[in-house]
Order: sequence, then structure tokens, then C-alpha cells
Amino acid sequence: MSKKFDIDHLKGFFLVCFAGTLWSFGALLIRYMVEAENYQWQYLFYRGLTIAIVLLIYLMFKEGKNFIMSFRHSGASELLGACGLVTAFIGFIWSITMTTVANCLFMLATAPFVAAFLGIVFLKEYVRPRTWAAMAIALAGILTMVLEGLEKGNLLGNVIALISATGFAVFSVSLRWRKETPHFTTIASAGVMCTVVTMLIIFSQNSTVVMPLRNIYLSILHGLIVGFGLILFATGARYLPAAELTLLSLVEIIGGILWVYLPIFGIHEVPSMVTMIGGIIVLFAIVLDGVGTGKVW
Repeated sequence: MSKKFDIDHLKGFFLVCFAGTLWSFGALLIRYMVEAENYQWQYLFYRGLTIAIVLLIYLMFKEGKNFIMSFRHSGASELLGACGLVTAFIGFIWSITMTTVANCLFMLATAPFVAAFLGIVFLKEYVRPRTWAAMAIALAGILTMVLEGLEKGNLLGNVIALISATGFAVFSVSLRWRKETPHFTTIASAGVMCTVVTMLIIFSQNSTVVMPLRNIYLSILHGLIVGFGLILFATGARYLPAAELTLLSLVEIIGGILWVYLPIFGIHEVPSMVTMIGGIIVLFAIVLDGVGTGKVW
């Protein structure tokens, strides 16, 4: 194993973990919304628009006036990835406004297992034994929480969170499908698609994009966090297999539950002891995989 590979793998590890840390504040922002259950589509509209703007500005800065050419090189993998990301966007907002943060986020933790399956079947990727072990441990933690969550939480919210996790797994695998293509266009396209889809749904319901100003500010801030996080995530995707990508992004789940629990943020949504035990198990799995970065096992 070359030294360069070790450095690249470590770089990918930290980029993806930092992305997950940024995303972890999303649940907290949603909890600050006014009548969140009444403004899901409006929130998604402004957040999607912000993500699209962030990525388009990034592409213009990175590639100059020729950034439009990046979209011309897009293919089926980019389209599929954008659709998967839009599904993840929509599913996350709807799920987290229908059930607890802990229940929603830990259902999203199924993404690594879906990504691993898709990566093996379609990309013929090799998954390290250490990563398999970490995924098995994470699954044990997830099952610990899901079994309790299915009894206490909203079943529909859980199902939507699972669909969101599948969408994110599809997006993660698409980043590894054709490594030579510009992946940032996938994210920008997802932002545009989310904006258009939500706008059409809002107008079809004879509604408007108007919502409380506080919600608009929160959705824009959330879009900035998601946009910059996706840039880091897509950069890290160059160095890590799809299964490890989504496994490391589980940092979002631990942080998301922690922020809404800490009284300093004013939410204080207390997870149960069973949820906390399951979360510790998942966190241990992430650490186990991180310790082995750059190694074959």
C-alpha cells in the first residue's frame, strides 16, 4: 500500500467527517421553524434554491466561464445521482417534521448498507473487512434504536426516512460510478431539480412560496450548510468507496441528536436511554473504521 494512498484515504476520511458535522446542524435548524409541519415544501424550495446557487458559484469560481461545459459532460450517472439527492432532500424534511430527530436520523443510518450493496453490484467495489465489521456494529446500534422507535415514533416518518436514506445511498454510489465526470454538477442539478419540483407542487396546491421570515432565514442557512457539506463530501468521494462514504457521514446523526438535546440550544429533545446506547454503538463503528484509514483491513 503506497504512502500516497494512505494520505489520500486519510484526506477523504476527514473531508467526509467534516461534511457530516456540518449537516448535523440541519435537524436543529428545522426544530427552530415556525409551524414546521405546514411549510415543508416552502422550506425545501428555498433550501434547494440556496444549494443550487452555492454550487453554481463554486463551479464558476473553480472552472471560470467554461463551467457550463461541465453540465454537457453529464450523463446517466449524474442524472440518477441528482434524482437520488432530491429524494434524500425531500425525505429528510418530511420525516424529521413527522417524528423525533433521533428516530429520523438513525433511520437514515441505513444508507451505508444500501450503498454497500449498490457499490458491490454495480461498481464491483472492494469493501475492506474492517469496514464490513464497522457496518455490522453500526447495524446493531441502528436496530437497537429502531425497534424502540417503531413503537414510539411515527411509522410513516420512519418509512420516509428510509426512502431518504436510499436516495442518499444512490447519490453516493453515483459519485463513484464515473470518477472522471464533474460530480459537482450533480449537486447543482439536484438543487435546481428540488427547486423546480417543490415550486410545481406548491403551485399545484394553489399555495405560494411565502412563509414566515424566520423560516426563510433558516432554510437559506440550512441550504448553505448542506451545499458546502456536499462540496466536501463529493471531494472526499474521490478517495473512499461508496460504503465507507455513507458510513462516515453517520457523524451527522450523532451530532444532530446531540445538538437538539443540549439545553444551550433551547430545544432539549431528550432521547431515551436505548437510543443513547444505540448511538454510542454507531459512534464506535465510525471510530473503528476511521482508525483503519489507509489500511487494507
